[in-house]
Amino acid sequence: MPDLLCLDEFAPISADAGALLRQRHQQLVDVLYLEQGSVAFGVQEEGRMRHLLGVMEGPCWLDAAPALAGQPCAVDMVAQTAVQWRAVPVTQLRGSLLQWPAEAQGLVASMAQGYCQQAALAVSRVAQDAVARCAEWLLLHAEPADKGLRVQLGQSKRQIAAHLGIAPETLSRVLRQLRDQGLLDGLGKNLWLPQPESLRQLAKA
Repeated sequence: MPDLLCLDEFAPISADAGALLRQRHQQLVDVLYLEQGSVAFGVQEEGRMRHLLGVMEGPCWLDAAPALAGQPCAVDMVAQTAVQWRAVPVTQLRGSLLQWPAEAQGLVASMAQGYCQQAALAVSRVAQDAVARCAEWLLLHAEPADKGLRVQLGQSKRQIAAHLGIAPETLSRVLRQLRDQGLLDGLGKNLWLPQPESLRQLAKA
């Protein structure tokens, strides 16, 4: 919040990659301003980011929207790199916002509510089984070929996983599972779908 909130008042805090900065459903008493580094947000399971929803790069506010909307944090936030941030009490951030014109306050409040709704929707999306999402993606990118249907991977597994909203490890596990079931074949960037109908049934699950 330029000119209305002096971040130098708050001591910088640092952490290494892998640090958990926010947990889902956490009630916020302060707001994190990320000065340096990269933070992944999504849904953690068993201490690992199983469903990746996005990545934020500093400088940026990590959780100002739920704080201003009076809602708990909707996602887990984990440092991808070494990070540095400043923690600002929610009451102080809201007090700073009160110095803005009424129209600007209304705009910020509306944007905060909209962000929270989108975050809740994104989290609910990961409830859909990862296998179903992978099967749907494979069928969507399949092309007719001599052996039936072929999928040529034009992206890295990390990029595909990010598109599907899952961790790269989850994608690798699902692809392995599909191979074991005889629904996927091939190596490298050329994959074959020997049983597309069975794959379609999984996609509908």
